[in-house]
Amino acid sequence: MSVYAISDLHLSFGTDKPMNVFRGWDNHTERIAANWKRLVKENDTVILPGDLSWALKLEEAVEDFRFINSLPGKKIILKGNHDFWWSTVKKIKAFLEENKFDTIDILFNNSFYFEDFFVCGSRGWVYDGSGEVDEKIIRRECGRLELSINSAKKFAEEKNIPINEIVVFLHYPPVYRDYVCEPIIDILKKHEIKRIYYGHIHGSGKIYALSEYEGIEMRLISCDCVDFTPVFID
Repeated sequence: MSVYAISDLHLSFGTDKPMNVFRGWDNHTERIAANWKRLVKENDTVILPGDLSWALKLEEAVEDFRFINSLPGKKIILKGNHDFWWSTVKKIKAFLEENKFDTIDILFNNSFYFEDFFVCGSRGWVYDGSGEVDEKIIRRECGRLELSINSAKKFAEEKNIPINEIVVFLHYPPVYRDYVCEPIIDILKKHEIKRIYYGHIHGSGKIYALSEYEGIEMRLISCDCVDFTPVFID
């Protein structure tokens, strides 16, 4: 079994939001499907860290989820800044069950175990230490990331298994150009996280994406930045 990841699919099968208005996004769903099917097997897993669908409501996202569900492997989804359809975990799980989208699960205050490593994560946020609203959001996102990582540690303790590695997935980059989200970085350092993957950044912005920061390996996996191809994680 292998684990892959790809972010920012920006699907719009149920809404009028064509992506071909952006350079390099022509036929992007066909390219994603072709590359996905070429690499991913049914017993593999693909992590999707946000911006899955342009839908504003869950019912508008049915066709986008149908597309994701039809692709090989299990999928684990996180929330992105454009996922306005995102509701409570209870409502999303009910939506998935009702529509028989049985290959999709949610990473939200929890974690997933893959024999040699754990997958944890949260949306993250852009926070520079100013702004009351941003401060509240980053506190919440940091809390969710802590819950996710702690759930992995609790599972390992209960099952008496070693934690070889915790790999973190975020939607927002914790470091980008001259910006550093110190609260997120502090959590990553506290838990000795050595590898993270994130999305959100597109197009020419990828030239400013760091591959390493203070001993933490960082990888941008927005689909247009990885040639619409799932990235091998482990």
